[in-house]
Amino acid sequence: MDHAAYDEQEAILDEGVSLGLIVTSALIIWKTLMLGTGSESPVVVVLSGSMQPAFYRGDILFLYLGDAPIRMGEIVVFNVEGRDIPIVHRVIKVHERHKTGHVDILTKGDNNYGDDKVLYASGQEWLNRKHIMGRAVGYLPSVGMVTIVMNDYPYVKYLLICVLGILVVTSKE
Repeated sequence: MDHAAYDEQEAILDEGVSLGLIVTSALIIWKTLMLGTGSESPVVVVLSGSMQPAFYRGDILFLYLGDAPIRMGEIVVFNVEGRDIPIVHRVIKVHERHKTGHVDILTKGDNNYGDDKVLYASGQEWLNRKHIMGRAVGYLPSVGMVTIVMNDYPYVKYLLICVLGILVVTSKE
């Protein structure tokens, strides 16, 4: 094998290792955030206008779960059985059973007419602590629009991946 071919293989290997380090670093950061916030998804994007004017479509929310009880007025992100996408809404009622520690939670989007019972699983009237992914503790306005555009128009996502791939392969140090 000549020296030029060896250098080319070494460059390709270096690029692969660099890409692997970037992906690994991102996963480590995500897992660290999960541990620090107690939330399975410490960052979410608001996907609808149901929380306007508090949050708009494309806002990024930072979540923290913690052990404190859920209180009326808090904005929570929750999962509903049978739905893949988490929902961001405000807690409008909390029923606590002090003897058992069980808590029932009712939510509503600020911009919605009625409560969320129609969004819950069939026959479900309340959320429980197990449904809550976290409470909104901060946000960045409009930054998540990139995610929404890539989901609404998949060709944009593929184009971006191709451009980034070309940049990685053709970059020189």
